[in-house]
Amino acid sequence: QVQLVESGGGLVQAGGSLRLSCAASGRTFSSYAMGWFRQAPGKEREFVAAISWSGGSTYYADSVKGRFTISRDNAKNTVYLQMNSLKPEDTAVYYCATNRLYSDYVGPEEILYDYWGQGTQVTVSS
Repeated sequence: QVQLVESGGGLVQAGGSLRLSCAASGRTFSSYAMGWFRQAPGKEREFVAAISWSGGSTYYADSVKGRFTISRDNAKNTVYLQMNSLKPEDTAVYYCATNRLYSDYVGPEEILYDYWGQGTQVTVSS
């Protein structure tokens, strides 16, 4: 069983930055691809970004490309999401998730992600 704990959310003004962290339990974190998703009030959960097990491949939703950066530190069992130039439409609960089956695949298909964190709230004020 993998446990994921997100942190780093909060309230920020438009144009500001936040860095989210997702700490994973277990000794095999470095073998998983990881993803970030978000869910805004009244909307379905959507893909944000993903990173392969080595960090060599990344993929972003068009809505965040050029503003967000996903990275990982396998020695710390942690994946990060650096969010810059935040907009009010980025307001959502952000979740990290593991993709244990396809460690090199960084696609957005939610069905590939098995373990999920509890989420961290990001609120961007205008």
